[in-house]
Amino acid sequence: MPSSRPLRADARRNRDALVLAAREAFLAGDTAHVDEIARRAGVSVGTLYRHFETREALVAEVYRQEVAELCAAPALLLARHAPDEALRTFLLLLVEHAAVGRGMGEALESIMATDSPVFDDARDEMARALDELLAAGVAAGLVRSDVTGRIVLRALGGICGMRAKGWKDDALQVVAVLYDGLRYGAANHGHNTPE
Repeated sequence: MPSSRPLRADARRNRDALVLAAREAFLAGDTAHVDEIARRAGVSVGTLYRHFETREALVAEVYRQEVAELCAAPALLLARHAPDEALRTFLLLLVEHAAVGRGMGEALESIMATDSPVFDDARDEMARALDELLAAGVAAGLVRSDVTGRIVLRALGGICGMRAKGWKDDALQVVAVLYDGLRYGAANHGHNTPE
């Protein structure tokens, strides 16, 4: 098991390079075997295994970092955009997140088949991030008040979980429909169809 003590600077660089190389491979949709990830990171396979006991451990770390970045986004989005636009942007980020997840393919499925808390924690964090954005939208009268982050996540989960060709284009269309639906009936929109 990897040590919990801080890594030396060169070891930290190697670990970061491995995570970055794995993420890039997953985004590209590659199967990304450990030797390919190590090659992309400019390190040996032995170095990869010193940092991550298994390929699945590396996948879990990439996924954890992806979720952490994603769930930090609401505060930044709300600082830069109106609440409804921040929500729309975050919904699009969720589709991008799903694209990373799809690129991890079999490895993610094997992690899901275990008792790994990575996915439970990730779902909870994403639902909380959506709740933050929804609450800001409701407070501004731009978003309806009867929907939770968990419901929005489930709505997106169905389309993002598809393995059909062209799923991402379909997911972006679902985001547009979902976004309109989240604004329909909001205080400042009355009962009219949102623009």
